[in-house]
Amino acid sequence: MKILVTGGLGFIGSHTVVELQNEGLEVVIIDDCSNADEKVLEGIQTITGKRPLFEKIDLRDKSMVESFFARHQDVVGVIHFAASKAVGESVVKPLLYYENNIGTLVYILQALSQKQRASFIFSSSCTVYGQADEMPITEDAPVKAAESPYGNTKQIGEEIIADTCKVTPSLNAIALRYFNPMGAHPSVEIGELPIGVPQNLVPFITQTGMGIREQLAVFGDDYPTEDGTCIRDYIHVVDLAKAHVVALQRLLQAKNEENYEVFNVGTGKGSSVLEVIQSFERVSGEKLNYKIVDRRVGDIVSAYANTKKANQVLGWKAESTLDEAMKSAWDWEKKVRKA
Repeated sequence: MKILVTGGLGFIGSHTVVELQNEGLEVVIIDDCSNADEKVLEGIQTITGKRPLFEKIDLRDKSMVESFFARHQDVVGVIHFAASKAVGESVVKPLLYYENNIGTLVYILQALSQKQRASFIFSSSCTVYGQADEMPITEDAPVKAAESPYGNTKQIGEEIIADTCKVTPSLNAIALRYFNPMGAHPSVEIGELPIGVPQNLVPFITQTGMGIREQLAVFGDDYPTEDGTCIRDYIHVVDLAKAHVVALQRLLQAKNEENYEVFNVGTGKGSSVLEVIQSFERVSGEKLNYKIVDRRVGDIVSAYANTKKANQVLGWKAESTLDEAMKSAWDWEKKVRKA
């Protein structure tokens, strides 16, 4: 069984490729390397003993997408990670995000719709919930108006997939709504390596710990939480990658009654910004240089998952603790900086 992983050289994509190959599946990666490095292939090969097929393709080029599927007619499933994901950038460059995140999705679904049978997993986000009315967040929580063009592309993307599945019985799809991925593979062969200034908390923490960033800004300590800082659900990237494998197996075995489903993928536990900093200090033995500053526009107070549906329907559960995930992120940061 050949599985296409778009954006497979990226942070979550590369870890998912490892888990797919560990399950004996044949993987082909598409990535345009705009936010990733081909050297990641070496890390994947070192971990699994097998180098996945790789094609450098810009998915915005419809003719290249059509050509790929013509050459790889044995692809039975697609896990679609490839997308732009910086919230701030999406506000400044909305058309780039709509082209890159929506246009590419349409082209892939058009190709899959022509197959006799196909499985599709979409990389979605808990951002679709906005500031949810209740915690923990279930899949039935209302989808709120998007706070950014990036968030809107995830909402629109889910709608496009649902609409396509309604009229395409041969297509089975699952949208996985991620919470906050972090960490690195225990081998420290692959991990998160953001280009430029990190957009996520954990790599900013580890880079500050290494002295690459002078200071971490904590945006507000006056939120209605126990320590006043925002709360998020941080999930180890390997746990998240494994969720893709069990979701794909569900689709390939066609055990689902509906051909489009949505699942939250998180730990079910919220951690505040200060708790994440304390986790780093525990596992690293280092004191982190951070400063409380004013709130950041658009930040929600709290978001953590109710994972009951994924636990029961997929038979999947996050295994790693916050400290375990943080230690892997710190080990990866130290390795990268020594290289």
